[in-house]
Amino acid sequence: MPRFGRLTVYAALISGSVSLISGCALTPDYERPPLAVPSSYAADTQLTSSTGQGESIANLPWWQVFEDAQLQALIRSALAENKDLGVALSRIAQANAQLTSTRANQFPFFDVSGSAGRGRQSQLLIPGAGIEENFSIMGNLSFELDLWRKLSRATESARAELLANEAAHRHVSLTIVANVARTYLLLLDLDQRLVIARRTVDSRQGSLAIIQARFDKGTVPELDVNQAQVELAVAEVAVATFQRQIAQTEHSLSILLGRNPGAIKRGLSLMEQQLLPEIPTGLPSELLQRRPDVVAAEQQLHAETALIGVAEALRYPSLSLTGSYGGVSDDLSDLNDSDAESWGVAGNIFAPILNWGQLKAQSEAQRARTEQALQNYEATLQQAFREVADALVAVDTYRQEYEAYHRQAVAAGNAERLSRARYDAGVVDYLEVLESSRSMFNAELNESASFQAAMNALVELYQSLGGGWTAEESAATSVKAP
Repeated sequence: MPRFGRLTVYAALISGSVSLISGCALTPDYERPPLAVPSSYAADTQLTSSTGQGESIANLPWWQVFEDAQLQALIRSALAENKDLGVALSRIAQANAQLTSTRANQFPFFDVSGSAGRGRQSQLLIPGAGIEENFSIMGNLSFELDLWRKLSRATESARAELLANEAAHRHVSLTIVANVARTYLLLLDLDQRLVIARRTVDSRQGSLAIIQARFDKGTVPELDVNQAQVELAVAEVAVATFQRQIAQTEHSLSILLGRNPGAIKRGLSLMEQQLLPEIPTGLPSELLQRRPDVVAAEQQLHAETALIGVAEALRYPSLSLTGSYGGVSDDLSDLNDSDAESWGVAGNIFAPILNWGQLKAQSEAQRARTEQALQNYEATLQQAFREVADALVAVDTYRQEYEAYHRQAVAAGNAERLSRARYDAGVVDYLEVLESSRSMFNAELNESASFQAAMNALVELYQSLGGGWTAEESAATSVKAP
């Protein structure tokens, strides 16, 4: 049999004996800890709007929740270009490579080495010494038996780290989707408020011109002119404020999109956005698999739990096998000669003695880290339940606020028109007109802000439930574990 064919046979025999020689794990396999999962969300029984435990809104992909085509385009751009998302994606690649590296320790390592040398010793030291040549080529095999599943536990931990990073990537993606939606809705709200402010400026400029003309004719006091000037200035300040806020919001949205600050194209207006009539939430237990931050926290707990097995295994003996096979000759042409054959096998056992206490302390430290991961997992889950409950209350109450503000804006607009008619007829003084004008201006601004808050509450609920992830999103995380 050729020399390296024999070495291959030796490698196969060693590898095949692993299942017979390897011992059992020193720690039990990971199991999800018992969790206090409520049967329903705390806010469900307190809501007046239509919610329920049917198929969750989070099962919808984001492009069905946010139906504005321009908002969809912005979200797609952010998912492709956002820098935080790029960092999260690179961490997945890093964890995947680390898993491959860690898993490789479970298999034999085979190396080939060769050498060639030519030299002569000093004839003063060795009389008659001549030129010597030596050549060698060796195959070296080394393998650590996984007696206590130390290596497989390390691989298990690395795989859980990879899954945690993939969940973290989904969490960043969901956060970006929600932040883009929130910022875009704020931009539309500011656009709406700017329209209201400019319309109010035009109206008050017209009123000031009329009052100024009446004052010039001596039919109204100067106080009416001054009050009209004050109210005009208030509306002009609002215009400048909203213009500044619009520009700054566009800049913030540009950064979310992975761009330099610049203008943002709009789609539907704020009032053309859709408030969903029914918002099913599903069961709280679904958050364990749907919320990416909860999944990431559990996978981190799994990773730390597996490392307990690694730490425990370090306290016990380890056994490694080494073998070499090749040829050594003083003539290159003789390397394949049977007399040049050189081989060796060895078994090495290592058992800690005096550092037993140190290794025990390291194991206890790892158990403490695992306990921290458990507490973080439970806290993350509790936070998820709280966020869903808060979002459900927000969806319900902001919808009620908007409906009330809408009625207020309609009534305030009608009152303002009646006040002006009464003032023009000389029935009331200008103070009533001012009060009705202020009420209408504030009511219209509040109506816009409350509608934006109601839409934001829907975004918050969608995010807190874990969002909907389909093929379009998952393509970005196509890195597979080995």
